[in-house]
Amino acid sequence: MDYYIPPLKADCEDLLNQFQKTESVRYEEFTAIWRKMNFSSIFYGKMAGNEMRAFSRLILTIAYQYFLPPYNFQIRVGGLYLLYGLYHSQLASPKEKIRFALKDWENVQKFQTDAMNAQHYDVTYILRRLFSEKAIYFAAMPKQLSFQVKRKATRHTVCEEFWDRPTRVKDLITSDTMEEIMNVHEHYEKVKAAFSATPGQPDSGIHMINKDLAARMQSTVMRFHKWQEETESRRRNEYEDASDTDAGEGTSKQSECSSRAQLLASIKSKSYGQVVEASRSRRHRQTEMDTSPSKPNPAQGTARCKKPMSLRERTRKKLMSQGSVKQEALESTTQWRLSMTEQDKLAERRREKKPFKW
Repeated sequence: MDYYIPPLKADCEDLLNQFQKTESVRYEEFTAIWRKMNFSSIFYGKMAGNEMRAFSRLILTIAYQYFLPPYNFQIRVGGLYLLYGLYHSQLASPKEKIRFALKDWENVQKFQTDAMNAQHYDVTYILRRLFSEKAIYFAAMPKQLSFQVKRKATRHTVCEEFWDRPTRVKDLITSDTMEEIMNVHEHYEKVKAAFSATPGQPDSGIHMINKDLAARMQSTVMRFHKWQEETESRRRNEYEDASDTDAGEGTSKQSECSSRAQLLASIKSKSYGQVVEASRSRRHRQTEMDTSPSKPNPAQGTARCKKPMSLRERTRKKLMSQGSVKQEALESTTQWRLSMTEQDKLAERRREKKPFKW
């Protein structure tokens, strides 16, 4: 399924790019673009049931990335609408759910609060509709973990066009705007000097605005722009660090397991290398540990490796030592008779009766 990732990302970014051009967060604008592109046909194709389920899971995971920071609010709204449309247009049965990672739950709550405060009720309705339909699956990770898989984890590359860059202030303060402000300020100084008590000099008591208004405004805008770039670079570094942490989690777990195995091996070697002294009553049965590289004793090795005799061999040896096998078998074996005469029965009854003792 990895070869589906680049075309799927291209299609999703094309849809979100057209939605961004509308400069709106209304759901009707998104549905118009959805119908125009016939985006639901992305699930059409001759796929088996398991392939369709894996494909639906993959495209929902890709669309989920556009619902999270560092994208701006409009792109995140488009990502939410995209998840809603893909969930209802998928062909897998039962429908594949949207995986929400627990680490992103705070961002989702803040997004819902911002949408409510801005009175974007269609955004809130779509999000609550997904919750009510139980279309969201809360998981520890946004992707399913696959252990012992020898492949490089694919990282989500952030589209630069969808970054949240509020540069409205810098766009407004241009060279033409600054020149116009300076001309207005110069005209204001002339008018103030005309109405002052001393002709040709402005009144020092009238201070409606600062004298160096244009210079101060330009320096303030530059400081804001510098702070904005630093914040953006810090957010980008945090996003890349989080991606590297998710990608290297399997390697850290593997190294942790290997270090734990080495620790257990060292503990076992230390415990087996010590000779425990037995008590006095059982000291004659103590086995001394041979730590020198001398040759092993053949007698000890034979006694240690000797197997116990079976029941058949022990019985045969006992019978052969006492004499005739047949005679011993007759003495030690009770003969059972299936039928007997009346005289034999009476004899057995007399034998069983014991005299009474006072």
